[in-house]
Amino acid sequence: MADNIKRREFIGGLAAMSVAAKVPRARGQSTNGEMPYRTLGKTGVKISAIGLGGFHLGLSHLEEPDAIKIFHSAIDRGINFSDNSWDYNQGISEKRVGKALKDGYRDKVFVMTKFDGRTKGSALKQLDESLQRLEVDHVDLWQFHENIRLEDPDRFFAEGGAVEAMQEAKKAGKIRFMGFTGHKDPSVHLRILEMADKHGFSFDTAQMQETDGRPGYEAHGKREHFESQSGDTSRVPAIRFELANLGGNYRRGQHGHSGSGI
Repeated sequence: MADNIKRREFIGGLAAMSVAAKVPRARGQSTNGEMPYRTLGKTGVKISAIGLGGFHLGLSHLEEPDAIKIFHSAIDRGINFSDNSWDYNQGISEKRVGKALKDGYRDKVFVMTKFDGRTKGSALKQLDESLQRLEVDHVDLWQFHENIRLEDPDRFFAEGGAVEAMQEAKKAGKIRFMGFTGHKDPSVHLRILEMADKHGFSFDTAQMQETDGRPGYEAHGKREHFESQSGDTSRVPAIRFELANLGGNYRRGQHGHSGSGI
């Protein structure tokens, strides 16, 4: 009974996403019916203003057929951005999305996943595992996950670091675009962008959490702080601000991952 209630709550969260998509069109947006689309960062690709988070699709209380049904329903209603990560639910999230991408859905979806590896070797290993789980030969966007500590940018750009994995993966055709994510202090985002400038490296996207109720997460005012401190915003990829809890329902004291808002 409890599982059925949780499943209904999850599907209800998807319905809420559809309602949230009915927003006024901003300058530079295009629409398809009721879904607004925006250009993602430096990619030049138009993606839906609301994306489908992958974390919830791999939760144990959600049966796989229901997860695939939710994915297909989202795509059929105009969502074309799939958010995921190598570490979500021990790979179950990526495996379920891989199955959902069959029957022509891969051609309709901008597939993103993230990696945790801080070295070239560990990052490339995780990419190969992600591609195998997703059952694709490449992902559209691969993001350096949880750039949250001041030393994370140093590790990324160190000799033998994850930056080398990104460059090699793109050269091999395993990824189209490169980005990074973070869920805490926006100063860490600024630092990795500054280091990217120094190394002559360009990210296509950057992702941060705009709202989050988890303890220790400096969520409030991130957009304003980041934009005010960025200086020359032409060098900054358009930020994909996540809105916590799209696609799922949390209870008081419960922590979890967010869905995606562009």
